[in-house]
Amino acid sequence: MTRKLSALIVGAGHRAMVYAGYALRHPDELAIVGVADPSPLRRAAAAARFNLTPAQCHESAAALAALPRQADFVINGTMDRDHVPTSLPLLAAGYDILLEKPFATTEDELWQLARAARRHGRKISICHVLRYAPFYAAIRQEVIRGTIGDLLNVQAVEHVSYHHMAVGFVRGKWNRQDRCGSSMLMSKSCHDLDLIAWMKSGVRPVQVSSVGGNFQFRPEQAPPGAGTRCLVDCPIEADCLYSARKHYIDHPERWGFYVWAGLEHLHNPTLEDKIASLKGDNPYGRCVWKCDNDVVDHQSVAIGFADGCTATLNMIGGSAKPSRSLHLIGTRGEIQGVFEDSRFVIRHLDPRPGHEYAERVVDLKVGGDMTGAQGGHGGGDLRLIGDFVRTLRGETPSISSTTLEDSLSGHLIGLGADRARTTGSVVSIATN
Repeated sequence: MTRKLSALIVGAGHRAMVYAGYALRHPDELAIVGVADPSPLRRAAAAARFNLTPAQCHESAAALAALPRQADFVINGTMDRDHVPTSLPLLAAGYDILLEKPFATTEDELWQLARAARRHGRKISICHVLRYAPFYAAIRQEVIRGTIGDLLNVQAVEHVSYHHMAVGFVRGKWNRQDRCGSSMLMSKSCHDLDLIAWMKSGVRPVQVSSVGGNFQFRPEQAPPGAGTRCLVDCPIEADCLYSARKHYIDHPERWGFYVWAGLEHLHNPTLEDKIASLKGDNPYGRCVWKCDNDVVDHQSVAIGFADGCTATLNMIGGSAKPSRSLHLIGTRGEIQGVFEDSRFVIRHLDPRPGHEYAERVVDLKVGGDMTGAQGGHGGGDLRLIGDFVRTLRGETPSISSTTLEDSLSGHLIGLGADRARTTGSVVSIATN
């Protein structure tokens, strides 16, 4: 029989609860047996969802680590700057960890975590869920097969929608690096950097440069007459594309797990409760041009690999439509596609008379949409934790496996890129 595993939630926020939901879909494979979170409300919510007793609810990762081992592994969904400090005692206590990205906010933290995992002999899997989306997994399989030869260049683009930009990186809890610990590049696009490094898995990145900044969301860009809070003192709110009313009242569920966090004490907040919250001290009620944000809204990254391959990532925040695209160019052909379309094109050189190239379309929606049954991120969320469960049972991991060691390169690129951007230099990427 398949061995059923047990897990603890550390940091019972949105992402950790998504991953923990695997236990409800597959109760024969996984059970949630405890939670650690400083918020009594979030501990209570996790306890209700997973039928936990008071003895299974803890106030911190440190308190949990001080007890005899309670489960097979931990789902660590704490905020970025807390990932390493909370993981170190848990590794020492004998836990394997499924760790949210970005797993470290500095290179020192990155190597500290890697050394601790090696020293304690524990497994850490990083939540780079896009590796598990059928779109990216299928492209990686083509690269492994050598379908387009050796990679010469990788081009990744991420367009962050205007409403995601505003909720996460202007008004929200990732809007300042000194608060969350991560830059926008690392908190939002470390997925894309990981995908670039994954396509080149086994070849280390050696240098990186980067430019970017905050172009749009600053006080001097505010429209004439703009107030400081949308529903309190703004005479142009009705015509504003970034009105908090339009973003969060007219779309009350789209980012509700962030925007209405201050109403967690209410079982079912009313429309009046939400409007009052936006008029009060809710940070999501602020004018999008008059927040305290200091992260970029666009950034370009150029990468060089040890074998001579080059790569680029362009991240642009504030687009009308969210999208991710990938274009791989190899010595024998290319692969190009858009993630949201769930399809890509493979092209090969074709020097025959009257021809230039031959192409084949790979459509992953044939036979039905492959994303819905496995959660968000193109189906990657629950596939990731399912793969981690199988790996801990001793089964062969999938090609998408996000081990800590294989996730180092993407993080080193991102941390180096931010240093390159702020110093105006080309940064050499060191290994340890």
